[in-house]
Amino acid sequence: MNTFLMLQFCGNKLDKKDFFGKSDPFLVFYRSNEDGSYTICHKTEVVKNTLDPVWQAFKIPVRALCNGDYDRSIKVEVYDWDRDGGHDFIGEFSTSYREMSRSQSQFHVYEINFTVAIDFTASNGNPSQPTSLHYMSPYQLNDYAMALRAVGEIIQDYDSDKMFPALGFGAKLPPDGRVSHEFALNGNPQNPYCTGIEGVMEAYYQSLKSVRLYGPTHFSPVINHVARYASAVTDGSQYFILLIISDGVITDMAQTKESIVNASSLPMSIIIVGVGPAEFDEMIELDGDEERISSQGRYAERDIVQFVPFRDYIDRRGNHILSMARLAKEVLAEIPDQFLSYMRTRGIKPGPLPPPYTPCPPPAINPLLTRRVSRI
Repeated sequence: MNTFLMLQFCGNKLDKKDFFGKSDPFLVFYRSNEDGSYTICHKTEVVKNTLDPVWQAFKIPVRALCNGDYDRSIKVEVYDWDRDGGHDFIGEFSTSYREMSRSQSQFHVYEINFTVAIDFTASNGNPSQPTSLHYMSPYQLNDYAMALRAVGEIIQDYDSDKMFPALGFGAKLPPDGRVSHEFALNGNPQNPYCTGIEGVMEAYYQSLKSVRLYGPTHFSPVINHVARYASAVTDGSQYFILLIISDGVITDMAQTKESIVNASSLPMSIIIVGVGPAEFDEMIELDGDEERISSQGRYAERDIVQFVPFRDYIDRRGNHILSMARLAKEVLAEIPDQFLSYMRTRGIKPGPLPPPYTPCPPPAINPLLTRRVSRI
């Protein structure tokens, strides 16, 4: 069972280490090993020029932090960052998973459900041509595949069963050529689930061979698809993330706005990745960072959309791994806050403490019954 923690730490009145300023503190977390040694398992970001830092919340597997032993020692060291790498030691403390849970009693059980929706409109270009955004090169991933892998490979670790609904929109489907704005990439509308990101990638490539790119570009059907499932969950046990990858102009803007406003009251976030050279004015508007999105006089209850143009994160030297890492970091940046804002506005309280640790062989676990543990 892959259990994850969401942790956030702050400091108060730390030692001043910089002569012309305060300190630039960061934390280093160590897992204790069976032989008494310690292994680094996490480093926080540096918070500049402060003696009262608040570090960003982060997620970490319980296995990485304490190997599943809630009473195993966890050592945390505090350093003052220096540009030359000679970081100054400020102090340290030791704790354990159980001790942290007792001190705060802030645990919540939740399950992440990840859905992918891919743009199959004709504006992407003929997939058989190298100029197409959907071109299947034998040598490298196209932008759609890079965006899908970059985001999906991280999010899949927070989805217990790793079975992902994968949808397409804007294509003509066989055998009759009807246009669909919500079709299963695996060709099975009754069961659109794919096994892991590799399964999604395979279904995506197979769809490119079987459907005809057409149009127009409608976002609302896939948003409503996920919202139907999210609306059935009101206890905070599940949270839904929809990844939409598209190349340009949204042609159902009014309906998309209405869908987002409706979804803003649900346990749901939407990530939109824009690929290609087009202008993304509509997608920027949907993001809601500058102005809360509205529809027919109703404003979104909270900001649930994160838009990122992939081209802004592509490495100019052609390093696709670096490009995907940059993209993933940006698109996932707002998810923790969006998740927490939903839980807080609904008054969903943290759950009970974890059970005592008893070393024993791991039982057979039905993946559909696994859950995540988040310490907030």
